[in-house]
Amino acid sequence: MRLVDVSHAIHDGLVTYPGLPAPVIRDHLSRADSRRAYAPGTEFHIGRIEMVANTGTYLDTPSHRFEGRPDLSGLALESVANLEGVVVRPGSATGRRIGAAAFSGQDVRGKAVLVETGWDRHFGTPAYGAGHPFLTRDAAERLRDGGAALVGIDSLNVDDTADGTRSVHTVLLDAGILVVEHLTGLSALPVGGFRFFAVPPRVRGMGTFPVRAFALVP
Repeated sequence: MRLVDVSHAIHDGLVTYPGLPAPVIRDHLSRADSRRAYAPGTEFHIGRIEMVANTGTYLDTPSHRFEGRPDLSGLALESVANLEGVVVRPGSATGRRIGAAAFSGQDVRGKAVLVETGWDRHFGTPAYGAGHPFLTRDAAERLRDGGAALVGIDSLNVDDTADGTRSVHTVLLDAGILVVEHLTGLSALPVGGFRFFAVPPRVRGMGTFPVRAFALVP
């Protein structure tokens, strides 16, 4: 078995989603300052990060869309770890809109369904924020009705950001189906037969947080 990382690295100044502030990473305690508190030759570093939850590769819980629904602290580990995974590759023929037909014949029940669009090639550039591929409402309904456990995409958003209803988030999160956005490197995964992990910290009162998303591949 081998591990395949499918998450972006977070760094100071990273723009994940246009309009949201970039993370600020700095010292809370520098190595030089720590030397005054410890024995000669001993030093430590404590870092500090300020960021919005929607940074890098992140996971959305139902609380992100619906008040009173489960947040990060309410996630069962089984919902974000060791899930059977499948990769769906719609191809350029679908254009920006990825509809239900892209999932035709797919057994998605209980699985992490990862949609590879190739849009991750633009991550960190202005091009990433405009014209991204997205799922349609009927695609979300197909995944919901098929019993998917989690839906991920290597694009800016699972939704068309021009649509203020955010129908895909609404359909999926209302059904308790978790969403992972801003994946990367899905081309390194097979279409199936792997296990997927996207585990956030257990934070109360937050519906979204970055994850280290990875796959365990035979």
